[in-house]
Amino acid sequence: MLGEYRIEGRGAAEIAASVERAVGAGDLEPGQLLPPMRELAARLGVNPNTVAAAYRSLRDRGVIETAGRRGSRVRSRPATTPREQIRVEPRDGVRDLGDGNPDTALLPPLGEALAAAAALGAERPALYGTPEVSPELARRARAALDADGVPGGPVAVTSGSLDAVERVLAAHLRPGDAVAVEDPGWGSLLDLIPALGLRAVPVAIDDDGPLPGRVEEALRNGARALIVTCRAQNPTGAAIGAARARELRAVLGRHPHTLLIEDDHGHGIVDLPLHPLAGGTEHWALVRSVAKAYGPDLRLAVLTGDVVTLDRLRGRQRLGPGWVSHLLQDAVAWLWRTGAVDLAAVAASYGERRDALVRALRERGIAAHGRSGMNVWVPVSDETGAVARLLQAGWAVAPGARFRIASPPGVRLTVSALGADDIGPLADAFAAATGPMSAGRYG
Repeated sequence: MLGEYRIEGRGAAEIAASVERAVGAGDLEPGQLLPPMRELAARLGVNPNTVAAAYRSLRDRGVIETAGRRGSRVRSRPATTPREQIRVEPRDGVRDLGDGNPDTALLPPLGEALAAAAALGAERPALYGTPEVSPELARRARAALDADGVPGGPVAVTSGSLDAVERVLAAHLRPGDAVAVEDPGWGSLLDLIPALGLRAVPVAIDDDGPLPGRVEEALRNGARALIVTCRAQNPTGAAIGAARARELRAVLGRHPHTLLIEDDHGHGIVDLPLHPLAGGTEHWALVRSVAKAYGPDLRLAVLTGDVVTLDRLRGRQRLGPGWVSHLLQDAVAWLWRTGAVDLAAVAASYGERRDALVRALRERGIAAHGRSGMNVWVPVSDETGAVARLLQAGWAVAPGARFRIASPPGVRLTVSALGADDIGPLADAFAAATGPMSAGRYG
């Protein structure tokens, strides 16, 4: 069962540490079955309750998973093995379409914005006791949210979308709670959930976002939270339209105690309207990152939500980092105030490339999905083979395993690095590497 590795320890903490060390070192492999609790207790000479406590701690930290009578095993993708490591390293001469980065040519230069923020900081330094959120940033963020029909609520600032999601989850959930997530979905989020000791419940999606029936099923079966992507869903490009939003709001209305988190990371790079779901649940948050439109290194996201959620989030934030640098907040406010980025042109640029690639693939009999944002998702029957053959043909794409829980295989292509002349050759290479696929849902 465990090969040559022997779990050691007398206390629950020691036993859990022994297992976790072995997982980190690769001595215990993903999917490997652990000894039954009574068997391990007898071997170690400890009470079975001690082993039960160790296994519970490991499960809460996302290291192992338990399945009743089928026993406990190392997670197939434990929290110590980020999905971002499931990638292809392009060699010289290979075009990298797998990194998920924005087109740097569409990002604004930050020198003037940072200089303006520094000048403001020299005039009014941000010291201990300064409000956590820059007044101008909060005002402009709230005005944009109001314009998109997002319910009223306070504004907070975090170090990116994932930081916001983590803080909102921690404000309401406990280890062992279930969270309904899109499948396929954002790989970093799928890593975060088990790392917090939570359990991910996959929800199938189509081009309009999560399927209402699957959301209903997940919430009825005990999921305490639902995380959805409003637009530019990663990896599929799905976007929640008006009709789907009405259906999902109806589902949430039947489960008002669900924690709803909406990720609008595509704000600024998409030309589709926002259809927020918030309003029907007691606790909710909507997060907007500036990474895609203004630059990932700004490490800033704004969010709003119900008063209790935002109060808990800001209170815990004060006990950790305290606040996100006002230099960054004021630089973003300057970018917004001056219109440093032509957001309509950015959205159009991504849209033209994405739509051209989807169209070219479909002309070659390949089902492709990409309703919004900078990514295209293509279902394939042999994920590993498709990635390898495309790499040999000079194209590095992201393996779908980074984004999947139970959904069928696929690959993600980011269009940021593509020019108009690349579309045809890429589609030809894809057709040669995979052959035609039947269209349909990918979740």
